[in-house]
Amino acid sequence: MSYTADFLIAKRKEKWSELNSIDYDKQFRSAVAEEMLTDSNLLGEIKRNPEKLIELVFIVVDKNQKTMPFFLNDVQHEFMNTLNKAIEDFNNGDITDISLLVLKGRQQGFTTLVTAYQLACSILNKNFQGYTLADKSDNSEAIFQNKAKFPYSQLPEALKPTEKYNNRKQLLFEKINSSWAVDTATKDVGRSRTVNFFHGSECAFWKDGISPIQGALGEAFTKNCIKIYESTANGYNDYQKMWNSGVHINCFYEWWKTKEYNISFKNEDIKQSFLHDIDSKKDWIYERLRWLRDEKNLSPEQLYWYWNKYDKYLDKDLIKQEYPCTAHEAFLLSGKNVFDTAIILDRLDRLKKPIKTGYFTYNYDGLRISNIQWVNDKDGYIRLYQMPNTPEFTEYCIGGDTAGEGSDFFTGHVLDAKTGVQVATLKHQFDADQYTRQMYCLGKFYKDALIGIEANFDSYPIMELQRLGYIKQYTREAQDTYTGKTEKRFGFKTTSLTRPTIISRLIEIVREHCDTINDRDTLEELLTIIRNEKGRIEAPEGGHDDQMMGLAIAHHIREQVVFPQEVVTVNPQYRFSIEKHLDIQYDYGEEMTIV
Repeated sequence: MSYTADFLIAKRKEKWSELNSIDYDKQFRSAVAEEMLTDSNLLGEIKRNPEKLIELVFIVVDKNQKTMPFFLNDVQHEFMNTLNKAIEDFNNGDITDISLLVLKGRQQGFTTLVTAYQLACSILNKNFQGYTLADKSDNSEAIFQNKAKFPYSQLPEALKPTEKYNNRKQLLFEKINSSWAVDTATKDVGRSRTVNFFHGSECAFWKDGISPIQGALGEAFTKNCIKIYESTANGYNDYQKMWNSGVHINCFYEWWKTKEYNISFKNEDIKQSFLHDIDSKKDWIYERLRWLRDEKNLSPEQLYWYWNKYDKYLDKDLIKQEYPCTAHEAFLLSGKNVFDTAIILDRLDRLKKPIKTGYFTYNYDGLRISNIQWVNDKDGYIRLYQMPNTPEFTEYCIGGDTAGEGSDFFTGHVLDAKTGVQVATLKHQFDADQYTRQMYCLGKFYKDALIGIEANFDSYPIMELQRLGYIKQYTREAQDTYTGKTEKRFGFKTTSLTRPTIISRLIEIVREHCDTINDRDTLEELLTIIRNEKGRIEAPEGGHDDQMMGLAIAHHIREQVVFPQEVVTVNPQYRFSIEKHLDIQYDYGEEMTIV
């Protein structure tokens, strides 16, 4: 009779539940091993899904130091489904690289699982070369001894290839040319290796960062190498950049997906008192517990577990890193964040998708833009959250930030000038002329919106908008350095006085009216903005503040929007006489102020 792996796994679970005997389980595992060696169909099924070998014959030491069968928990099963889908997609040519990022809470069993999976692969396959890097030497030693060598020693003898141990934390199976090794992450680690399965354990805590080690590994990874970077978060660093890059398969697992994370109440009085506190108290933790109860449908026992974890931390913000409720929360830089992170995270959880994503096409004859058309494109750089309203009383404004020092993106934010609601965004690595033309089209699309672009690093977009005939630009007062007279000039100037002013206003808007912000990229960037040691508000090293500045400028220029009852209709041929009346000057060659 032929058995399937799933049938045998179910039988092992049934017998363990019935007898709870590790001695009987050892006999069962030996019988499974003999069956594998005589049933080619069973062996083939297990080779295709090595995680089934884990549940058939592996043992594990649990958190209570009890030896028991290694049955995958819900989170581990979910991850294996993701990994198997990635392998299938790679084999079908749908993706070109198998690289997974696992962002997790504490002690959810990923290092144990991935180590066991590599061990299973090294037993089942010829020429398998697995490699794990840990954040420090103590952890690499613990992974080798506790999660690899001990489970291997407990396998049925029939399944053990001829092995050779050495002092380099390696299991080497010479006859089938397979091996698995663990080391500590350092700058020069892994050179001259060939690796077809890589596991980075707690990689957000690697001393030298991830980038130098990826460089050191160089050509070690084979084309079909499976790469798993697994970690709890550690602020804004290489791992966070990888998470935001969009080139990896991101896997986030909330703490409550681990079923054991719950605590029973000692008695009903304690339970009712706790539930009353959730409803009545206003502290952050109770707001969080209400959200977990109402939005995530967690049980009182799960909420009580989370509260107990929180209560034991001296630094209460650690709960967000150690047991995050969202991926965004995990990366927060405790104590340094400028914007109200709880409000932003709540807003992110409630966001709707843009109604349109795309860009504008147009005709351009070297002098003017005409025939503006919207093009839907899922990879487009403009996102529309509200279409322009037809009522006469609706007016719009657009704040723009150019790609200057410390910035890689041109951005634009369209606001309903009366309500402050963000109705569209633009973000792209343009050339300045392309950016200007898209802003022109965006302004025309939103009823000749008032446009205010930062003038510090690149005045070209301001000058070009004026040349194209778009004069509805934000004006500021500036003092002529030669005559000393106060003049009006297009564009927003960021100075040591204006920058903190507009950011302070944006901080208030986020705190009081975060529901007016509709763009996910904008909110995610605001989560990263910190106050440095000198008190300056900025993006962390390697980060960006383009979205923040563009949105802050957009809100600042709202005060200059003229609503219909104030509008005087003027023939466009008198455009230059209007400029003369306003006494507007331009930033041609103006000295740049670095703030």
